[in-house]
Amino acid sequence: MEKNTTQHEMDGLWLVPTPIGNLGDITIRALEVLRGVNLILAEDTRTTAKLLKHYGIDSPMQSFHMHNEHKSVPKIISELSAGGCIALVSDAGSPGVCDPGFLLVRACLAADINVEALPGATALIPALTLSGLPTNRFVFEGFLPQKKGRQKRLSELAMETRTIVLYESPYRIAKTLGQLAKHLGEDRGATASREITKKFEETVRGSLKTLLNHFTQTSPKGEFVIVIEGIS
Repeated sequence: MEKNTTQHEMDGLWLVPTPIGNLGDITIRALEVLRGVNLILAEDTRTTAKLLKHYGIDSPMQSFHMHNEHKSVPKIISELSAGGCIALVSDAGSPGVCDPGFLLVRACLAADINVEALPGATALIPALTLSGLPTNRFVFEGFLPQKKGRQKRLSELAMETRTIVLYESPYRIAKTLGQLAKHLGEDRGATASREITKKFEETVRGSLKTLLNHFTQTSPKGEFVIVIEGIS
């Protein structure tokens, strides 16, 4: 018989990845942690509530997002220092990767509070492996700066030899593809994956120009992962 995890063993902060679309993409261990913690910090409690309801989990939740994380961290550190066990989740994927979490993790480590990070669903790796581009060396850029520093980043990426992975929203995908084509070259090989693990999952392959034409003519929907070949 497996040994049950005690409350003491769960003390600290738990970073728990959540499905990026298909609710089946969550680990057994992640569900056990979400059931056992004192509190779940959720980027959007409405989104997380659907996941918890699906799996019959009734752990209390509290909102934790980019607009309140600076204010929330001291109180959370106080609760954890007193022996609490808290899980942090984002709306989808691993918390702290292009989502809130970094500030809290840094504060926990500074306060000598135990932090555990569970493996789980992410949009990054499926999009990369689906691209057909080299996966042995790649650079993850997350979201490009919206204004300040954007042009400089694009110029730097133009000289990147590794495969490049970016996140983008449907509202900016055409603009971003146009800028990438301008700085990296229209013929640079690339893919754009959207709705990964969901019913209408799609990966469009070709050159940056091909992708730009496609999403200029087709209304883009869903969150995107863009994968681009490095310069040879």
